[in-house]
Amino acid sequence: MAGSPLLDDLRAALGDEAVLTDPDLLRLHRRDEADLCAAGTPLVVVRPRDTAQVVAVVRAAARHGVPVVPQGARTGLAGAANAVDGAVVVSTVAMTAIREIDPVARIAVVQPGVVNATLARAVREQGLYYPPDPGSWESSTIGGNVSTNAGGMCCVKYGVTTEYVLGLEVVLASGEVLRTGRRTAKGVAGYDLTRLFVGAEGTLGVITEVTVSLRPVPEESLTMVAVFGSTAGAGTAVAGIAARGLTPSLLELLDRTHLRAIEAYRPMGLRTDAEALLLAAADTGPRAAADLARIAEVCTAAGAAEVYAATDAVEAAALLQARRLAHPAMEKFAADTYPDGNGGLIIDDVAVPRGALATLLDGVARIAAECGVPIGVVGHAGDGNLHPNIVVDRADPASLERGRRAFDEIIRLGLELGGTCTGEHGVGLLKRDWLAREIGPVGVRVHQAIKAALDPAGLFNPGKVL
Repeated sequence: MAGSPLLDDLRAALGDEAVLTDPDLLRLHRRDEADLCAAGTPLVVVRPRDTAQVVAVVRAAARHGVPVVPQGARTGLAGAANAVDGAVVVSTVAMTAIREIDPVARIAVVQPGVVNATLARAVREQGLYYPPDPGSWESSTIGGNVSTNAGGMCCVKYGVTTEYVLGLEVVLASGEVLRTGRRTAKGVAGYDLTRLFVGAEGTLGVITEVTVSLRPVPEESLTMVAVFGSTAGAGTAVAGIAARGLTPSLLELLDRTHLRAIEAYRPMGLRTDAEALLLAAADTGPRAAADLARIAEVCTAAGAAEVYAATDAVEAAALLQARRLAHPAMEKFAADTYPDGNGGLIIDDVAVPRGALATLLDGVARIAAECGVPIGVVGHAGDGNLHPNIVVDRADPASLERGRRAFDEIIRLGLELGGTCTGEHGVGLLKRDWLAREIGPVGVRVHQAIKAALDPAGLFNPGKVL
């Protein structure tokens, strides 16, 4: 490997310190956090610092016919960042500059390796707010968020990442640098190339700069909890909240499996006897108490056994933290469920119209019983996006098969209810077949035509999306 012409080219362009071939580091960069997805071992991991170095990497890989797999923090849950054997992994962890924060234009310009929480805190110091807040916001990067079109807990009011991406700088397969979008508040000239790359999961180019729009910091927020005797009751409440035109800034669901897992992982006095808990917030300042009171009325009418408001900001923050702990808590729950820590999670990510949420929740319970696998449900109930967590025994092929069957049945149900196979995690490796079913043969051909036009050799993140 030391004498590889490709490695020689990469070292000449980036320097030895940015070209990594240590076997332990290569293993570390094989995959993201999606369980049970195939992953290869890369030839090399490179850590460019700027666009010019990314151009040099892409051109060198193209000369040698080697695949290029972009990676951020590898927090994804669909296998989109998984390496293929012999690939050049382009890690953006050294591209961490916040180039500009403009409070007049309400924009920020950042490199792709900037961590979501870092950007959020930096703009808040100037009285601004970057809303997208995926559960991994303390570690996931803006480039990864853009590539998967990540969501988060604020989506019910503020939308997903694509609503905030004004422009991109992208290195194409040809090595050319494309700039898309604008800095202006309005702009409708030409095709919307920016949105083409948002959610493309690195299959069309390597993002090297992102221009995002910002908002003023929201007013003071209040938080409440509604406790339900059934998950379907919580789903009915969500539909009722939407029907009344109410717009919480957060509306999250945790089922009993998650409540117990979180309490075991980090005790904080959660109601583990509840079948479901809705966590709601309103960031409307002096109107927040009245807004939450109307949401509470809907929850009570839908069968909530108890509704209570957080007594102070500390309790509200603790409730929000409990929601953010859902993923690591379920990982521990899975590991503890089966011998020798062999428990794993297959994480689904379906979104349905809000009016179909109760039907989806009932369906997930039925599927869990029919397939004989534990399934915990958590998600952004306010926009109909749920994450059923299917617990399987990695060491038992029969358990894996039941888990995969449950995964497929949940997506099938979601599509039948007018939904989509992914609300925010992306397609990656997990959902390629389901994307094809969702968009149909014409949609597949259009996707393939775009891919062929921008990456004719098929070297960018092969095997992902389609």
